[in-house]
Amino acid sequence: MSEKRRNAKYGAQTNLIHGGTQRSQFGETSEAIFMNSGYTYESAATAELRFKGEAEGFIYTRFGNPTTKMFEDRLALLDGAEYCYATATGMAAANTSLFSILKAGDHIVAGRAMFGSNVYIADDLLPRFGVSSTIVDGRDIDAWQQAIRPNTKVFLLETPTNPGIELVDIAAVSKLCKANGIILIVDNVFATPILQEPFKLGADIVFYSATKLIDGQGRAMAGAVLCNDEEIAAQVLTYIRQTGPSCSPFNAWIMLKGLETLDLRVRQQTLNAEKVADFLYGRKHVSKMLYPTHKSHPQYELAKQQMTGGGNMLAIEIAGGKDQAFKFCNALELVLYSNNLGDTKSLICHPATTTHQRLDEEFRQKLGITSGLLRLNVGLENVEDVIADLEQALAQL
Repeated sequence: MSEKRRNAKYGAQTNLIHGGTQRSQFGETSEAIFMNSGYTYESAATAELRFKGEAEGFIYTRFGNPTTKMFEDRLALLDGAEYCYATATGMAAANTSLFSILKAGDHIVAGRAMFGSNVYIADDLLPRFGVSSTIVDGRDIDAWQQAIRPNTKVFLLETPTNPGIELVDIAAVSKLCKANGIILIVDNVFATPILQEPFKLGADIVFYSATKLIDGQGRAMAGAVLCNDEEIAAQVLTYIRQTGPSCSPFNAWIMLKGLETLDLRVRQQTLNAEKVADFLYGRKHVSKMLYPTHKSHPQYELAKQQMTGGGNMLAIEIAGGKDQAFKFCNALELVLYSNNLGDTKSLICHPATTTHQRLDEEFRQKLGITSGLLRLNVGLENVEDVIADLEQALAQL
């Protein structure tokens, strides 16, 4: 197979289409799907060298696959990372990021405003294996500082957060990490590398649920873990090889197709979301609207500093709590009710009863996940149609 190596002279949009491409002897234009589990060798000696890591080539798809490698190389090129490893889901990526580098006796500090499953790993699962955790308000840099212990190994954060659209100052948190020998892990799923570049802000590991905006069309699940440190990369690779959270070749191919249009989709969905945010702000029955680059956001200046756009996600609080929030959702005709996000279709959900329902009420309130809070994924429809649907649903409250 011939390989199109990464080329720094090309822009991001070009690399999203051509980066990492490998072609067989047939010269196909679209990337090939290598749906195989094993590989043959020219000789027993060749197999020995590959297993020792002394010769290039694939040995088992749980360890690596040509289609999966194309996806990994292309995403690494976009993110500015030396290493990228695809996983079966976004949560597999989150789990791999943590369990590959932590051991019993270590301590982790995590921002409290995260996707519910990430909170579960940090606050429930890791302590079962002897890794203590401290959950802090990610917006408060002093809280991160005060939580540091001699055995603190990792800081974990998500920004913008799911679902409350809070922001964490990546550069400021990274400065603390560098001063204390701590590894910074960032969940960049809402912003994607199109709108936010955590490595440039000091992150050590970045992970994604590629199921979301990278696919963008609700077709398949995948995740990815990226880093620039050779030692961390070796630990991540060993963990994936030995525990098996690998991405399937078919799903990796779907993600490759998603990357080709990622820049176009993210930028257009951002433009649409900006218009939706302007419409919803101050609207009757909407007691709160949160969008990173709307001037009403309490962290607007930070958003402008570390993001190049607000993304396609926003949150609104419907006055009157759960009953009114449900009534609003049920009145929508175009916007679909779904707990997925990043889709080209506009989607809405009620986090307190779906994605964050397992959290206790007190913790949800601390996160701002009230009974009236709704998470809105703005898609690629005609934005005037989306706004008209939101307006008619509000009119029924």
